[in-house]
Amino acid sequence: MRRLLAFTPLRAHFAKTMNATIKPSPRENKIITLGCRLNTFESEVMGRHARGAGLDDAVIVNTCAVTGEAVRSARQAIRRARRENPGAKVIVTGCAAQVEPGMFAAMDEVDHVLGNTEKMSGSSWHFTPDTPRVQVGDIQTMSAISTHNIEKFSHRARTYVEVQNGCDHRCTFCIIPFGRGPSRSVPATDVVAQVRKLVADGVCEVVLSGVDMTSWGADLPGAPPLGVLVKSILKGVPELPRLRLSSIDAIMIDADLMDCIGDEERLTPYLHLSLQAGDNMILKRMKRRHSREDAIELCSRLKAARPDIAFGADLIAGFPTETDAMFENSLKLVEECGLSYLHVFPFSPREGTPAARMPQVPHTIAKERAARLREAGVKALTRHLTRHVGKTGDVLVEKEDFGRLADFSPVKLTTAIEGQPGTIVPVKLIGHDGTTLNGQMI
Repeated sequence: MRRLLAFTPLRAHFAKTMNATIKPSPRENKIITLGCRLNTFESEVMGRHARGAGLDDAVIVNTCAVTGEAVRSARQAIRRARRENPGAKVIVTGCAAQVEPGMFAAMDEVDHVLGNTEKMSGSSWHFTPDTPRVQVGDIQTMSAISTHNIEKFSHRARTYVEVQNGCDHRCTFCIIPFGRGPSRSVPATDVVAQVRKLVADGVCEVVLSGVDMTSWGADLPGAPPLGVLVKSILKGVPELPRLRLSSIDAIMIDADLMDCIGDEERLTPYLHLSLQAGDNMILKRMKRRHSREDAIELCSRLKAARPDIAFGADLIAGFPTETDAMFENSLKLVEECGLSYLHVFPFSPREGTPAARMPQVPHTIAKERAARLREAGVKALTRHLTRHVGKTGDVLVEKEDFGRLADFSPVKLTTAIEGQPGTIVPVKLIGHDGTTLNGQMI
């Protein structure tokens, strides 16, 4: 194996639903994280709070509420956690706990339920015999975010930084605004200071995360757009090799952010777009703020500004009232926008949302349409990977023999790397298997 330092000299320029379980050593807390990248960030903060409160051998389940299936997965994770850790305290938090605290409190496996605000406060983690079993406040009253200075994620190649939370929009399929509260932003000076500290600790890639990222700044003095934050980070932390954005709303890319995409090589050439559908009537019924024409035009402008950029997208199949012709418009969007990575959901009605009350598409049809979208996604990814073969690139190592290019392309390394995740190495891209590139160390 080859051993490399966290910052490796480069020959070239520095160029819904994830699940993660942090596996601890014995007698330490286990954190099961379901859902988005913001949950991943918050799990790091909760782990620190739990340790500070003297908790050990507890299981913390950080839930997601985005779909009914996500809630079922959370309940299954809780039951499994109790079976596998019979003597541990089981603490349930996250969006599903915020929205439906009573349901989780009714589970015999659960010791405590914490809301999304409470989980981020160190005082909530000091449990006594008098501590209420359920601590879930009214998140709609929140108007600010507490800044949490986290350290480098020891178990991950990249580190997430929260810059925004909450959402002021009301898409008809989404329960998240009720789990996260109104949109609120972390001031740019606080974010820059946090990124600077992380880079000093050896972090090569920082990911900005939030619930509705492109709403960042609307509640701050002067209402600066997201692009101002990105420029501030890149200017204020010139030694940061890579800055990445998590999922963003396609229609809300501002002029400053467009400038950064075109001019700043350290801003990774990858955007995950919250598109959801490719038919205008369905988009209207979803209460989205863009049309299919907006999405296609935006992707074209982004490609012109940054030819090496790649796009991922969330797409829902079988939304209520979706006809075959409407679905075909979503299917065509994969080609028309030049998408490379698809995150496909068959529609799952979420109780409490307007879409759950609309005329439903049979679940079997939604699943069939989701399968067709995924097939299109496989072909799109294959085309994307093929374009890389024969070129060189810089890979952020996630584990010994695997990493990703700046445009998020997965790379299997022919030579394993010793040490912590997070090393950036130059490679020659020698082929792919349809899902992953093969990279030879240079």
